[in-house]
Amino acid sequence: MLFYTLHFKLYISGMTKQFEKIIKQYEDLSQKLSFTTDSQELKRLGKKQAGLSMAYEQIMDLKKLEKQAEENQKYLKDKDPDVRQLAEEEDTSLKTKIGDLKLKIEEALLPKDPLNEKDAIVEIRAAAGGDESSLFAGELFRMYSKYAETNKWKTSLNSQSRNEIGGFKEVIFSIKGKNVYGDMKFESGVHRVQRVPETEKTGRVHTSTVTVAVLPKIEEADFKIEPKDLKIETSTSQGAGGQSVNTTYSAIKITHLPSGITAQSQDERSQIQNRAKAMEVIVARVFNYYEEKKQKELKEQRLSQIGTGDRSEKIRTYNFPQDRITDHRINQNWNQTNEILNGKLWPIIDALKAKEKKQLKNI
Repeated sequence: MLFYTLHFKLYISGMTKQFEKIIKQYEDLSQKLSFTTDSQELKRLGKKQAGLSMAYEQIMDLKKLEKQAEENQKYLKDKDPDVRQLAEEEDTSLKTKIGDLKLKIEEALLPKDPLNEKDAIVEIRAAAGGDESSLFAGELFRMYSKYAETNKWKTSLNSQSRNEIGGFKEVIFSIKGKNVYGDMKFESGVHRVQRVPETEKTGRVHTSTVTVAVLPKIEEADFKIEPKDLKIETSTSQGAGGQSVNTTYSAIKITHLPSGITAQSQDERSQIQNRAKAMEVIVARVFNYYEEKKQKELKEQRLSQIGTGDRSEKIRTYNFPQDRITDHRINQNWNQTNEILNGKLWPIIDALKAKEKKQLKNI
């Protein structure tokens, strides 16, 4: 990554050495791309250049504005008062544009989590609260599915486990699209719901919890698991009550032997499809396991996370009687609970992103 570790403060005026470095990196990559024929190398270089393109274009725009401002200086001392007035107005306008553009460049060059661009695997599990928890797990699944539709992302079910009343004991699904993990990572943690269940006759408010884990989807080229470290088992698919729903051995369970992490899929009729879905999950889980282990050893959290991202951390409360959703990481409230649960999640995500940017600027 060419600029993930560039931590610097932008100066008020003039081109900085850091800006010139970005220009040189971008133009060097352009030259290499024009002479490279290897497809893998083209892909690698193209990805690096794409990561610099926004900052490069903004820096070039900044150079043009600064040149205009410099040329305008001579008119500030013109003998004609009308010319001086126009020059002063132009000077004020250009200084505002330059200042705004420098802030945008600073934001573009903030260190970013390279995983933000990845697709995501989302795991939702009912926790405390019995049936009410499983029903709310289903509502969160629907909320994320609707939010994905809004962003033109594609969702696909990996596995599910329902209970007798139609709720989810567990549901695991993939989301594919642009910068999915960069948005969805903020959803990892414990989601608490406070409301009166339909079965409650006395009108008492119940509190239930659901855990959400969001994992970046890792390509095998980025993180490879040795086949000898995997144990793959087949069985017949099971229904909600545990009964076999078919007689073919299409259900797949994969165990990563070094860590003991497992993943399974049985919702597809084809063993090949179930195996592919289970592999997606096991790779994501094992990658996350080693990432968390590395972070603990280094005693530091990934900078792009707000909070620990741990599923044991209570991140949000959905209070239905008061029509209030509270995100505890930023201590901010929203109303219109039903609309948010219908997929209008972006006000919360945007607020969390803004907090993340503010934290990164203080590095």
